[in-house]
Amino acid sequence: MPPSGLAILIGAGSNTGAGIARILAHPSHGNLAVALLARNPTSLSTLASSLRSSCGSDSVIETFPTDTSPSNLSAAFADIKAHPSFKGLKLKVGVFGIKHASKKPFLEETYAEFMESLNAYVGGAFAFAQEWLRLLFEHHGQAGLTDEEGEGGGKKKGTLIFTGTMGAIRTNAHFAAYGAGRSSVRMLAQSLAKEYSVQGVHVVHTIANGAIRDEDTEAQRRGKAMSAESVGRTYLWLSEQGPELWTHELDMRPAQEKF
Repeated sequence: MPPSGLAILIGAGSNTGAGIARILAHPSHGNLAVALLARNPTSLSTLASSLRSSCGSDSVIETFPTDTSPSNLSAAFADIKAHPSFKGLKLKVGVFGIKHASKKPFLEETYAEFMESLNAYVGGAFAFAQEWLRLLFEHHGQAGLTDEEGEGGGKKKGTLIFTGTMGAIRTNAHFAAYGAGRSSVRMLAQSLAKEYSVQGVHVVHTIANGAIRDEDTEAQRRGKAMSAESVGRTYLWLSEQGPELWTHELDMRPAQEKF
């Protein structure tokens, strides 16, 4: 069965990203062609090989090494548009899930370090969202949910998901840059949802509170850690929501996580 659409994931690592990509790409689950974006070409290639093995020969999984700078993201999206594996497929899902960690006593942190953290994470979310939205409208047209006449009118176009953490809601001492970045991306997602929902774009911000591992062990069965594939199944469910009910913010945690 050919893929039903295209998903683009940035921050595609061997843990959370792997589980999400596996569910979205597997023919018995999302059946989407998947473009994987991350900084390390070698790790990205290894991940893609593993996913192709587990998802089967019918899966379509391609890699595009990049960081979160606007110029490099623009080049990666141009490569995605031109890639023969994705010919004829319309964009359906985007996932922004890059790692973002910064811990330092406030008076020891320089202005340059603070801004570098914000540029990589918040700037990256901004640049990725712009590229993703441009490609979505190129594939589906600009018509909104209330316009039955135009191309793509009256229908959902796609789902854009930002994976956040508890730092988007509250932060702690020594985490000034981390908290500023995480909360900023949460507000970016909220602004995009308010601007583009009427055009059929579903924007979600999730909060992953607790450990996520790409495995199925006693820790997952007893609710001590989330499985990466359970996150993937949740993201697939979000992508399948119709305009009659859209989830915008979602807390995700294992049963035994304190909150």
